[in-house]
Amino acid sequence: MSAADPGPAIEIRGLVTRIGGSVIHDRLDLTVRRGEVLGLVGGSGSGKTVLLRTLIGLLRPAGGEVRLLGERLGPDTAPAGLEQRIGVLFQNGALYSSLTLTENVALALTEHARLPGEEAERLAGVMLALTGLPPAAGGRFPAELSGGMVKRAALARALVLCPELLFLDEPTAGLDPIGAAAFDRLLVTLRDALGLTVFLVTHDLDTLYAACDRVAVLAEQRVLAVGTLEEVAAVDHEWVQAYFRGPRGRAAQRAAQP
Repeated sequence: MSAADPGPAIEIRGLVTRIGGSVIHDRLDLTVRRGEVLGLVGGSGSGKTVLLRTLIGLLRPAGGEVRLLGERLGPDTAPAGLEQRIGVLFQNGALYSSLTLTENVALALTEHARLPGEEAERLAGVMLALTGLPPAAGGRFPAELSGGMVKRAALARALVLCPELLFLDEPTAGLDPIGAAAFDRLLVTLRDALGLTVFLVTHDLDTLYAACDRVAVLAEQRVLAVGTLEEVAAVDHEWVQAYFRGPRGRAAQRAAQP
């Protein structure tokens, strides 16, 4: 692959994943372009979070090939340095409850970038501000803050090492509509400013319309369809039509129209 064309951010070919005796994905294919926000949707139990956990190395695939940023994931370990090129925001934020927000974000800088504590905390404060948190929030603990503020802090932690690829698992789950909409706007702003590629697992139709360039539908153990919202919503499949053409889907589409 040439320097001018570094290839896809994520390339999945023939992925097979199993948990216990159950096949979750069977010969799944998906390509995520660099610089896009791709939203992954699917019914409950379709394997959305399993796919994300496989991509970030928490689950081992039973077959197929996965490449992140041009690097092939091995059966046991990721290529050296790859973990610093990706960021992850888990559904509940997964912040350390015994650390302040600043300490949570600074931890990656001290562990991976080997920065001194004072410098790491200064940079952590900058990143918290970039995600829209007030300066006073940095000294508070996760339990003292709203769900929206915790999500922003978790996003700051995911971005603090300046990754190229960002994974988000249901980032607006549990947020009120105003907080969710603000998070969607923040995500697009940061993607544009930092040149990120974003792989976004969500069930939130408003997020799909507000933040995603393309959508992939996970069903029947594979990616059933991938394309723009308009292209995917036109797919003749029972779940797709119920999801995109149902009352909530129509409302989200109307809300997204200028």
